[in-house]
Amino acid sequence: MKIKIGQPGTQEEMLQKDMDRVTAIHQAIGSRTTTHSENGKLPYYFDANGRYEKKETLQRFIDHTRKTGAFDQIAIIEEPFPEALEVDVSDMGVRIASDESAHTDVDAVKRIQMGYKAIALKAIAKTMSMTMKIAQAAYEQNVPCFCADLSVNPILIEWNKNVAARLSPFPGLGIGLMETNGHQNYTNWEKMLSYNTASASSWVKTVQGVFNLDKDYYDRSGGIFEPSPHYEEWFKST
Repeated sequence: MKIKIGQPGTQEEMLQKDMDRVTAIHQAIGSRTTTHSENGKLPYYFDANGRYEKKETLQRFIDHTRKTGAFDQIAIIEEPFPEALEVDVSDMGVRIASDESAHTDVDAVKRIQMGYKAIALKAIAKTMSMTMKIAQAAYEQNVPCFCADLSVNPILIEWNKNVAARLSPFPGLGIGLMETNGHQNYTNWEKMLSYNTASASSWVKTVQGVFNLDKDYYDRSGGIFEPSPHYEEWFKST
């Protein structure tokens, strides 16, 4: 479950809102089970978007998750601090992930040296070539990666999925991890799906939150190299 934290307001207001939010969410779904995690519980993926200005504030949030029982279900806390804040996070007790602060492979290595234990890959926003460099740098440091897609369209999901499908399984899950939410943001999502020539394939949609990939998926690379009449027509008209 991806959960946004770092809500509006002062740091104290933000922290209180975040703690209240986590308490409510954990009370509602904390006891739910899944077959896709090693402990059978729903993993929590917290994304702070750099809203926490001090390490101490984040530690208070983490301490709160211990009190509520949510702590053991935290898979990652992504980009809690402003990019300019360089602080060691190796003692936070949870897996802190770098996203916006890892623009390049050099940035990724720097964050890893600061104790970050996961890197978000964005093959679209950070380009495929730089994504490969970041993934390689993280792999050499034995730091897991996952993919995030910026609410992209269905074909670009497959672009991202081609990367996610080749990453090592994410710790605690045993499978690759990819965040995707376009279907929650676009009104004509089903129509957009049809623009991919592979839209009828079983691996295009999730089953209980999981993309089940088979030999056909890898043979076709998710259809990203197959001509799309819809998008080809765009180029004819420009």
